[in-house]
This record gives sequence, structure tokens and C-alpha cells, in this order.
Amino acid sequence: MEIVTKIAPIALALIMLTLGLGLTIKDFSRVIKQPKDFLVGLICQIILLPIVAFIIIKVFQIRPELALGLMIIAAAPGGVTSNVLTKFANGDVALSISLTAIVSLVSIISVPLIIFGSADLLNIRISSTNISMNEIALKMFFVVTLPVIVGMTLRKFFPFFSNEEQLIQRISIFLFIIVFVAIWVEENQNIIYYIKQAGIFTLVLNIIMMILGYYLAKIFATGIEQRKCISLECGLQNGTLAVFVATQIFDEIIYIVPTATYALIMFVTSIFFVLFIKNKN
Repeated sequence: MEIVTKIAPIALALIMLTLGLGLTIKDFSRVIKQPKDFLVGLICQIILLPIVAFIIIKVFQIRPELALGLMIIAAAPGGVTSNVLTKFANGDVALSISLTAIVSLVSIISVPLIIFGSADLLNIRISSTNISMNEIALKMFFVVTLPVIVGMTLRKFFPFFSNEEQLIQRISIFLFIIVFVAIWVEENQNIIYYIKQAGIFTLVLNIIMMILGYYLAKIFATGIEQRKCISLECGLQNGTLAVFVATQIFDEIIYIVPTATYALIMFVTSIFFVLFIKNKN
């Protein structure tokens, strides 16, 4: 657990730095000029996703540890990977970048609210640590918001840093792999059992959200490119952020398993989604 708690924040900070290196003011001003598509994606991610996760928990009567793990991944914003896969799917990449950036910045408030609020609604006491909602928000500021601001500043005043975006991204992926391996090694006797328990719930959440995101965007968004984008944003969450939050609140691996399981599942389902959409078109 010590390896996970030390490496996860570094990996997350590098991912958010990479996101900042790819952002400009236009990515934020676009939201004001075209608010409709952004609002659909925002509502799906921040409001609908946690509600669906909560319903799944109640329907399947998921044990408390896995329930909170599922709510953590549901509270997490979309990941940088959604931008890449949106491009492969010929979706609205500009919208994807805007959603990822703004929802990530908002997450320092929304994530603690959703996690602690859902714990209260589920009558689950967060007793593993004495950490508060404000402390989580502060820690998230330093590993989420601050790296994005630093990345945008470097892009503006030192443009050559943008050339190192891929290198930083590769380093962050490598560190994230170390986190997964550390979880597997530390809990090798229980990990298969945990994954079997968490796998079905995370798969159900992932598929439902991709479908809901696609069809809600079909009704309310402006076109097919926006549907693809919003569906992928709903299905691809920032697994590193979820792991980081889980390690800050809890001391046991079982709380982290749903976040790690979802991170693996979402890559498979999203790739199938991209291939399906491309063939359909």
C-alpha cells in the first residue's frame, strides 16, 4: 500500500500536467460559445454517473467497501484517454478536451461532495482515516488543479515544453502500471476474489453510462460527433485520480479494487465502442 500511496499522486500530477500542456484559453471560451453540448456532457458526468452508480449499489446490495469504491470511480472526471479515443472515433475532440479540462478542475469540489455524500446516504461510516472532505479537496488541488495551471503556463511562456507532452504521458502511464502491479503483488491472495466481486458492477456501470451518454446526446446535443464524444467521456474516467482519492481516504486495498477494475474494463469497452461506431458509419 505504501508504494501505491507514494506513486499514485506523482502519476496523477504528471497526467494533469500533460492535460495542461495541451490546453489553451480557447478550450475554455469554446464552452461559452457552444454551451449546449458542454452542458449535456457535464450533467452526464457530474450528476447522472453518480446517480446510476448509486442505483446499481442499491439494486445489487453491494458490500460497503466495494460500494464506496464504485462511488469513487463514478465521482472521478473523464480521463485524458477519452480525448485520444474521441479522435479515433471521429468525434468532437475540441468538446472532449473542454469537458475533460473543466470537469477535472471542478472535481476538487465535486469528488469529495459525491463520495462523502453517498457514504451518508448509504449509511456507511468512513472510519479508515480521520481525513475530512476539505482535506481531500486541498490534496486534489495540489495534484489536479495546480499541475493543469502549471502545464498551461508552460505552454504559453515556454512553448518547447509542449514537445515533451508525449514523454511525460508515457512516464505517467509507466507509473500507473507500477501502481497496478503493486496492488496485485500486495493482495495476490485476495485480488482475484475482489475483482470477481467488483468486475460485474463496474462493467454494468461502464456500459450503462456509455449507452446513456450516447442516447442522451442524440436527443439533446447537436450532432453525431458530439454523441461519440459525450459517450466516451461518460465511459472513460480518470482511473489514476480515483486510485489517488481511494488511497487518501482508506487504508485497505479492497476500496481501491473497483477503481482499478474499472480502469481496466473501460479500455476494453471503449475500444469496442470506437470500432462499432466506425463500422456503423
